[in-house]
Amino acid sequence: MRAPADGYTLLLVTAANAINTSLYEKLSFNLSRDIAPVASITRVPDVMVANLSVLSRTVPEFIAYAKANPGKLTMASGGVGTPSHLEGERFKTMTGVDTLLVPYRGVAPALTDLLGGQVQVTFTSMPSVIEYLRAGRLRALAVTTATRSETPPSIPTMGEFLPGFEASQWYGVGAPKNTPPQIIDKLNKEINAGLADPKLKARLADLGGTVLPGSPADFGKHIAEETEKWGKAIRAANIKVE
Repeated sequence: MRAPADGYTLLLVTAANAINTSLYEKLSFNLSRDIAPVASITRVPDVMVANLSVLSRTVPEFIAYAKANPGKLTMASGGVGTPSHLEGERFKTMTGVDTLLVPYRGVAPALTDLLGGQVQVTFTSMPSVIEYLRAGRLRALAVTTATRSETPPSIPTMGEFLPGFEASQWYGVGAPKNTPPQIIDKLNKEINAGLADPKLKARLADLGGTVLPGSPADFGKHIAEETEKWGKAIRAANIKVE
């Protein structure tokens, strides 16, 4: 935010930035005001994954089992206010299941305990678990995006069972607010040219992602929409950082 506005210092903007706008009451900056959107890069689905000890193979089966065993299933998250936490809260609200949400200090320790069976299920990004899914070490129940992921396309969307459930991890580039428009336009042009490269598109697809080309205005609109969406979720669940 305080870096020289010359195009050489950039911010990797993620869903966490949009969430933090509402999660933290006393931030020293305002994302929409202090960061100039440059370009979006990619969207990757989050996926609801379960330890193999969970016999449920579909979301409806998991919901039925959780309701028959209230309070006995544990759902890990990467920490309070993270996308995995908010998605878990939304899942509980939309289904009425009683599962214990367990916040970890990051995704890595949460996945370690999920693989070990200390927790039963979590929401996390596709790239973080895709190799475990391919190796058969975890079971995918649903992706959180509105449409199915290309990798692998066999996993249903959560919206197929819970209409209106949609979330994703996304990444883009921002610059200090006073960066000259011609520099932002040049950066946007070069980023979009990179996203058009077949090798890059293939690599992102291999991780379950899709490219998100667009203008600075497109990315700014996306940030605003995500900030509003997650703000509503945070207020509805009364989530606070302690």
